[in-house]
Amino acid sequence: MASRIRSLVCRECGTEIPVAPTHVCDLCFGPLDVRYDYAEVARRVSRESIDAGPASIWRYGDLLPVDLDDGVPPVTLGEGFTPLVHAPNLGAELGLRNLYLKNDTMNPTNSFKDRVVSVAVSWARRNGFSTIACASTGNLANAVAAYAARAGMPAFVFIPSNLEEAKVSTTAVFRPTMVRIDGNYDDVNRLCSELVDMVPWAFCNINVRPFYSEGSKTLTYETAEQLGWRLPDEIVIPIASGCQFVKHNKAARELIDLGLVTGDGARMPRLTGAQAAGCSPVATAFQRGETHIVPVKPDTIAKSIAIGNPSDGSYVVQIARATGGVVDSVTEEEILEGIELLARTEGIFTETAGGVTVAVLAKLARAGRWRGEETIAAYITGHGAKTAEVLAGRSTLEEPIAPTVRAFRDRFGERSQAAAAPRPGAGVSG
Repeated sequence: MASRIRSLVCRECGTEIPVAPTHVCDLCFGPLDVRYDYAEVARRVSRESIDAGPASIWRYGDLLPVDLDDGVPPVTLGEGFTPLVHAPNLGAELGLRNLYLKNDTMNPTNSFKDRVVSVAVSWARRNGFSTIACASTGNLANAVAAYAARAGMPAFVFIPSNLEEAKVSTTAVFRPTMVRIDGNYDDVNRLCSELVDMVPWAFCNINVRPFYSEGSKTLTYETAEQLGWRLPDEIVIPIASGCQFVKHNKAARELIDLGLVTGDGARMPRLTGAQAAGCSPVATAFQRGETHIVPVKPDTIAKSIAIGNPSDGSYVVQIARATGGVVDSVTEEEILEGIELLARTEGIFTETAGGVTVAVLAKLARAGRWRGEETIAAYITGHGAKTAEVLAGRSTLEEPIAPTVRAFRDRFGERSQAAAAPRPGAGVSG
């Protein structure tokens, strides 16, 4: 059977090179992407073939850079095919009748990173690597440690020394080698970029980045499938390196070009990016009308997206403009309010990155960006238990009451009566 995976191609100069563990063009230092033989992909893939696949990212295996024709299964923990939740309560507050939340908190290690790591580890194991490594702000470390354990491979994870304790403990439980760096993520990534030429390891987000990053596409594949094979009008995406933003653009184009989405659902969605004001180099460039990204020193509670020198930042700006999207940022207080707003309205607990996404969504909605009928999808990429410490002190408990009905009525009588009152429209069928 013919291979779907043709080569790697430079995003800047178009140079093609054979498939190999490398991520930078030797001629111009541009980033490398996987190039597929789309005629072969089209011969294999259909809505029916996808529907017959597993309830994981691997239902889209024909659109991923791992050759499964040898019958060897991918390294998987059941990642992907997470819920696409219609959000009527949040939508009512924001004036959005067709708001959807892609809830990737439901992945095996509770973030979207499981998608990219499953692809990276599967590719690395097939291509002779015995050790997996990464530079991480936390979620990637969680996923690399778990999937390496699943594959029976040693793992080295490099993290900033000030990482949230929950992310440290939920990584350490898988027993990787954890290397803490006295510095921020950009310092960690710089070290790993030097080590990649010195040790024979697969660094997920460095030398195997072209393959790893393709896993991000599955978020948009799933969103389209779960909407009945149509793309939303706009997608709101958190921005760290910008890598997943670029891949969602690629995924939408693939769905259209392959005829998997049709009719009104086959229009390119507007792609909108969300950053924390304390680390917003991409939003700053967008708002200034520039494409050049000026690096910043991160200073935000949203550590999982605190990348001051984002590798794909300029491409995010270009894609946002080309699709009619925007890139915006929100304050620390708005991030916390975004976490609480999502929890209060839809019962989903997200980490700080998700708080950024919801806060930007709310900011744009309140500014009148949408009329209200558009189909909007927001990507919620990590679980709130990972960053629960940021909420300390924002809620207070009342003093305890005696274990008696009288004490309950004295304290909570009015509130219990209000809670029992019928809501407007309750019990009405239509």
